[in-house]
Amino acid sequence: MNNKLWSGRFKETTNKLVEEFTASIPFDWKLYKYDIAGSIAHARMLAKKGITKKAEAGKIVKGLKTIEKEIDSGKFRFSIEDEDIHMAVERRLISLIGDTGKKLHTARSRNDQVSLDIRLYLRDEIKGIISLIKKFQGALILLAKKNINLIMPGYTHLQQAQPILFSHHLLAYYEMFKRDKERLEDCYKRTDVMPLGSGALAGTTFPIDRGYVARQLGFDNVTNNSLDAVSDRDFVIEFLAASSIMMMHFSRMSEELIIWSTSEFGFIELPDAFCTGSSMMPQKKNPDVAELVRGKTGRIYGNLLSLLVLMKGLPLSYNRDMQEDKEPLFDTVDTLKAALMIYTEMIKGIKISRNRIQSAMADGLILATDVADYLVKKAVPFRTAHEIVGRIVRYCLDKGRPLNKLALSEWKGFSSKFDSDILKMITIEKVVEKRDHIGGTSKKQVLKRIREIEDL
Repeated sequence: MNNKLWSGRFKETTNKLVEEFTASIPFDWKLYKYDIAGSIAHARMLAKKGITKKAEAGKIVKGLKTIEKEIDSGKFRFSIEDEDIHMAVERRLISLIGDTGKKLHTARSRNDQVSLDIRLYLRDEIKGIISLIKKFQGALILLAKKNINLIMPGYTHLQQAQPILFSHHLLAYYEMFKRDKERLEDCYKRTDVMPLGSGALAGTTFPIDRGYVARQLGFDNVTNNSLDAVSDRDFVIEFLAASSIMMMHFSRMSEELIIWSTSEFGFIELPDAFCTGSSMMPQKKNPDVAELVRGKTGRIYGNLLSLLVLMKGLPLSYNRDMQEDKEPLFDTVDTLKAALMIYTEMIKGIKISRNRIQSAMADGLILATDVADYLVKKAVPFRTAHEIVGRIVRYCLDKGRPLNKLALSEWKGFSSKFDSDILKMITIEKVVEKRDHIGGTSKKQVLKRIREIEDL
């Protein structure tokens, strides 16, 4: 007969293949600190309510702390026969303190225990990720301040559209990651709910104090329905969704850094320490970090979809399918943290080629919209102005003339509305500064936003 803690009802030992197939200990051992913390709070509650003796609780707590030290030091021996981290800790506890250890599982199930562990784990990871987002945003702000006077082409359809401040472009990513942070903060609220006491699905007949356990573990709330508490992972799915959106933002930024660092663009040079070379072509400097972050975005999307598909057809309450929730979660947390840390450092070392950026706008065509606006302000209907400026652009292309270098006579050849003031207005610097409104790209507005951010 095997020695499983649940083996009383069974006549046959568990098949070795089944043990290996069903075990989660190879990955859920990562939850050991949370499992032990939850067990300590549960043991103290059992004693507080007179369900166990205080001396027994003290013995259990001491044993659990010993186990935590063993795992911390690498002395603890995990076994596939333990199935999961919960059984591994309980087995070791019983071997340390005897039958008293068997009392720890009173008034709880592995179903509410694992839900508790995941919530404790995810709470900590969300806080850690939010801290990393703030550091990354800080790196963006430093780069924006350093290059506050740099004007670059803004793009739509990857075609030059209108001039903007380079800092304004960077702050667009700041805003994206600000919303990512807010999504995680919101997700934290739904993660910060204590499920222990829900039992396998129906609660328990013991006079437990769930509020006491919640306070011990720092939860603001307790779950209101035992079935829901053990059978849903929507808070994990919400985290994976928020993570997917964040990785999408990283992927977009990666794409731009990759393009900007090409020989054709040459806007930036990524630091050597964050690039690799070619085994064949000596001249190559490959943006592997940005490419891998772009590639890992699909992996995070896959983790989200995996859990959505996992949960979509499960009847209430707990089903063993839900064991598959942890690997996508752990992988997403690790990948997201790695991306945030490596990007924060990489951004600091970016070198910007001002000459290449400025020369990219040398034909002046990026000012075409401002020329149309100039005519509108002279009482020309916008559609008419648009058509006039379109012909001017065609003229510049045919003649090889920069738009901002045309003579007044050339301007007047297209419309009598052009006057000498067009020659002073049509500069990259002036059109940028004219966008002086909330959310605009003028230096005044960008500096104002930076000050607002720094005051947060």
